[in-house]
Amino acid sequence: MDRSAPPPQELLEIAIEVARAAAATAYRMRAEGVSVAATKSTVTDVVTAADRAVERQITDELRRLRPYDAVLGEEYGAAARGDDTPAPVRWIVDPIDGTINYLYGLAHCAVSIAAEVDGEVVAGVVRNIHTGEEWTATAGGGAWREGRRLTCSTETDLGQALVITGFGYDPARRAHQARVLTDLIAHVRDIRRLGAAAVDLCMVAEGRADAYYEKGLAAWDQAAGGLVAAEAGLRVGGLKGLDPGPEMVIAAPPALFAPLHDRLAALDASGGP
Repeated sequence: MDRSAPPPQELLEIAIEVARAAAATAYRMRAEGVSVAATKSTVTDVVTAADRAVERQITDELRRLRPYDAVLGEEYGAAARGDDTPAPVRWIVDPIDGTINYLYGLAHCAVSIAAEVDGEVVAGVVRNIHTGEEWTATAGGGAWREGRRLTCSTETDLGQALVITGFGYDPARRAHQARVLTDLIAHVRDIRRLGAAAVDLCMVAEGRADAYYEKGLAAWDQAAGGLVAAEAGLRVGGLKGLDPGPEMVIAAPPALFAPLHDRLAALDASGGP
């Protein structure tokens, strides 16, 4: 079997196939009733049985299709391969992005799968579990939904920008994030908190909001959605020249990135717990 990394489009086709089946499983399990299986960072940061079952399904299917690849998932971490040779591809998986929304039956949640080659995310899919909306991207190949190439907002005035953000689960971090939001909201059109980072990034990619920022995102939260955002023309970065990561992710049209970045930097948005 070929151990090389295939072209991004081929990786995307695998990701789409696996994500669609996983989303169907998550939808069925929600319809049958789902309960909290465990908590993570705090008692409000929950894991459902569906999170675990869906991640196992995704990992098993990726193993079947690409046995020499590595898999990094939110619930089980790096899956053992039984092979110590370098993996040609690393799959980054969030089985249910927006678990609290999923638990409550709110439609803003998704399966997110990205393929990374040599440290660069080259393909990604985000599929809404409830609505079936599906966003895809390949590096250099654009971002797409339902056959339509996505382009981000053309807004140039931060004061007229609709901004999406999210909050962590630790109470002290939430308090710091609330202080940032309290100041920022006076300088933008409005702010939304929808509760699923991957979907949020995709919504900004197609101009259903103008910009996005959040502290505390893990690789699986932003890998696929971040690629969709970048391929739709958004500038995706961190604060003060850093790459997007746990300290901060900002996704905004080029004209909005600097003013939003500078406001967030002045507010110490990456600080606190």
